[in-house]
This record gives sequence, C-alpha cells and structure tokens, in this order.
Amino acid sequence: MSVASAPRPDLSSHAHAMRAGFAAVVKELREILGARLVAYIGGVNETRAVHQWADADRQPGLETQRHLRLAFQIASMIVEVDDRATAQAWFQGLNPQLDDHSPARLLREGNLDEVGPTVAAAARAFVAGG
Repeated sequence: MSVASAPRPDLSSHAHAMRAGFAAVVKELREILGARLVAYIGGVNETRAVHQWADADRQPGLETQRHLRLAFQIASMIVEVDDRATAQAWFQGLNPQLDDHSPARLLREGNLDEVGPTVAAAARAFVAGG
C-alpha cells in the first residue's frame, strides 16, 4: 500500500524565493505584503527604497536580502492556501508560537540564523491549520 505525501508548499516557496532575482523577490513580496510592511521588514523608513529595490535601481546589503527572501518564502507559502490580507495580518499579528512577537518584527530585528527557523516553523504550522 502506497501512501501519497501531501504537497509541501514550503518547498516550492523556498525554491522560488532562492531562485528568483532579488528585484523580482521584492516586487512579488511588495504585491503580497505592501510596500510599507516590506520596508519595515527590510529595516528602512521609507517605501522609496522598496520601489528602488523592486526596479533594480538599488540593492540593500546581503543580510537585508536574506531577511526579505525568507519573508517572501513565508508570504508565498501563506498565499498558496490563503489570501494577501491573511498574509499581511499574519506578519503583523502577535503570534503565540513566537512568544507573542510579530513575525515582521522578528525578521526586522532578529538574527536570521536564530529567528528564521522559528518564524518559518510558525508559518508552516499556520498554513497546516495549527
């Protein structure tokens, strides 16, 4: 008897986030989360920088790029099963799996090697209905 495994939206979202050019990542992330939330996660105070990143007129440092790629991976995973408004709410809301911190704040302020796996796990649990 063969057991078919459920599709893993996190795997396809991860592959897309890693393979896409950075400008494309920002452009799609901006469409899902909005420029203000992308600017917040990216650690900038103005949305102009987000638009410049999306147009490939400017690039942030590599660490900011890592944070935004992970944010895009997670946002893409959420919109595969829900809508943009839900993804925006998830990023901004206080999450009990994250000690009542918002995922956006952790991605903005945290060391990605430390907070990234925790935020990604919380997103997978959310997508799975947990």
